[in-house]
Amino acid sequence: MSYVLAFVGFAALIILHELGHFAAAKAVGMRVERFALFFPPLLARVRRGETEYAVGAIPLGGYVKITGMSPAEEVPPAVAHRAYYRQPVWKRVFVISAGPAVNIALAFVILWGILAFSTIQEVTPRVESVSATAPAAGVLQAGDVVVAVDGQGGTQAELSRRIASHTCPDNLRRDGCRSETPVQITVERDGARRTFSLTPEYSADARRPVVGFAFERLLHDYSPAQAVGESVKRMWNFTTVTVTTLAQIFDPEVRKELSGVVGSYEMTRQAIEFGVVDALSLLAVISLSLGVINLFPFLPLDGGHIFWAVAEKVRGRAISFQTMERAGFVGFVLVIALFVIGLSNDIGRLRGEGFGI
Repeated sequence: MSYVLAFVGFAALIILHELGHFAAAKAVGMRVERFALFFPPLLARVRRGETEYAVGAIPLGGYVKITGMSPAEEVPPAVAHRAYYRQPVWKRVFVISAGPAVNIALAFVILWGILAFSTIQEVTPRVESVSATAPAAGVLQAGDVVVAVDGQGGTQAELSRRIASHTCPDNLRRDGCRSETPVQITVERDGARRTFSLTPEYSADARRPVVGFAFERLLHDYSPAQAVGESVKRMWNFTTVTVTTLAQIFDPEVRKELSGVVGSYEMTRQAIEFGVVDALSLLAVISLSLGVINLFPFLPLDGGHIFWAVAEKVRGRAISFQTMERAGFVGFVLVIALFVIGLSNDIGRLRGEGFGI
């Protein structure tokens, strides 16, 4: 059932994104030729009025085909006044930004609902407990604040992944096997910083190497009003991390953190097995990711169309199709590169330590 629910969740995010484009285009009078869930070849289609509604065979996205989306497209004279590139810049920006706006708004609504109507568990960097038989026993103490692993800070999830990167010889995944190299854990204790060298051991239960301590977990109850500010803060933090990560794409360590469609789907599926709140939280993050990444100023992303529309307004005249075509090729290569990196990481996680949900 989790596979079906994860698929439905992903399909809903795609449909709502494209519905944003579709509704905005209709609202400003553009001619929409096709509204498609997933990419061709098309498996089913039905026409209602001037628009064809279709379902494709490749579940990697969807699209809305608006007449005249390409300056070189031949448009029938009868509908030329409704073509995309015949519209003023503000209408084009409105239509293109509607898709990401829906994803961002959806992420806010989901997060607000979770924060306002459920008790939230927050993981802090403070050590809550240490296993008596683990490598950390007698070294780390309850109350220690973990500030860095191998000299680098980060979120609790990032610190845990850094510990897990110290694998057993030949990447052996046998319960209790010791990692090849020790991990350097820096903690703050009694106002001073101390660094300890610990050798992780593989845990069959956790499906990754661990040193045997648990981070502190706090419970929070937010009022509906407080949930508004907290949702915006969390969305802003996530957006900042997303932009920073993509800006550091040439760093091998940063590239390892990227995930793609396969990983997002599998994490959603696993989160569903944990509970509704976990699944909705992850879907909110994925929806926000879709909105933010689609606003990057590279064709064929939505942000690329917005960028060139604004550039036309600033320039005072249309940008040549050849210029946009060359820019689109560069953007397409970047998008494919991100897709390949994410897919490669996902396959590695599926074969290795998993996704750490």
